[in-house]
Amino acid sequence: MTRAWMRPAWAEIDLDAVAANCRVLAAVSRPARLCAVVKADGYGHGAVPVARAALSGGATWLAVALVEEGLELRQAGIDAPVLVLSEAPPAGVGPAVAKRLTLTVYTEEGVAAVGRAAGAGAPVPVHLKVDTGMHRVGAPPGEAAARAARVASDPRLRLEGLWTHLAVADEPGDPFTADQLDRFSAVRAELAAAGIVPDLVHAANSGGALLHPDSRLDLVRCGISVYGYPPAPGRSGGADLVPALSLKARVSAVRRLPAGARPSYGRRRPLPADAVVATVPLGYADGVPRRLAEVGGEVLIGGRRRPLAGTITMDQVMVDCGPDGDVAVGDEVVLIGRQGDEVITAEDWAGPLGTISYEILCGVGPRVDRRY
Repeated sequence: MTRAWMRPAWAEIDLDAVAANCRVLAAVSRPARLCAVVKADGYGHGAVPVARAALSGGATWLAVALVEEGLELRQAGIDAPVLVLSEAPPAGVGPAVAKRLTLTVYTEEGVAAVGRAAGAGAPVPVHLKVDTGMHRVGAPPGEAAARAARVASDPRLRLEGLWTHLAVADEPGDPFTADQLDRFSAVRAELAAAGIVPDLVHAANSGGALLHPDSRLDLVRCGISVYGYPPAPGRSGGADLVPALSLKARVSAVRRLPAGARPSYGRRRPLPADAVVATVPLGYADGVPRRLAEVGGEVLIGGRRRPLAGTITMDQVMVDCGPDGDVAVGDEVVLIGRQGDEVITAEDWAGPLGTISYEILCGVGPRVDRRY
């Protein structure tokens, strides 16, 4: 039996919104090409359908974090270039090369591993990542030229790309982005002096593409903006982005409780007045943060905002529908998305929780059916 037939809870993914966001991003970034980042199962939206929608909207590249994620795209018949954003572990290099995933390298061992897997035939393209200040992964600027020369000297390899990642591109007033781009330009100049000129040079993430025109270069790697959110609240650079994910359920139970009743674990919060309380079959195992009830979280029922009542549990939440709540089993509940004239966004959850929209979207769990 299919789980989606039994549980009245689901995420709706608007693939037209994904495609539209990509058209906007491609237009903003042109002549740079658009790479849609579909790692983490497409930020919780579903990597394969999102990848197809992104390509239909103008993306020409895709990017993933793991070899396994790239192989999933290939198994689904997606033939576009796929960049793996970190060096692959030794066991993943061979399968990646066999399926024409584009590997990132930044260590001597990483370069050697791809060379060994390349075998005969056309040289295997790789992209060299430079750490210009993110300090996560990448070749230090002082070692980048030697690493590039190592690739160039191996007839089995081709240095197709050179890239870096921006740490604070979503903060347009921070001078560190310009510092990173200056370091990156110095590396490019050093490579050019040695006769090494990669085909693709890229630095921009969503923040770079939207807020820092100088970072767009040959390719922009957009993640959160593909899914309809700016890299930070209010920082879309004027781009008209449309959130693609809605999280919905149906009321599974209704009861009337008196003022002072304390629903859910811990009995932490008394109801301020007599209330109709609705139970909704989604909980923290599905990505509804347990603290959401403590920071004023709301849902939409009947086109109205309704506060959460009591602690969020693993599988269910309870909602205070007020003393005159006209709510019945089977009514639609919107946790993220639009109902009537009201909208709740992933940013509405993220702000009070002290996190970011990325975490909210990626947190929608695998028990939640995706409907496209």
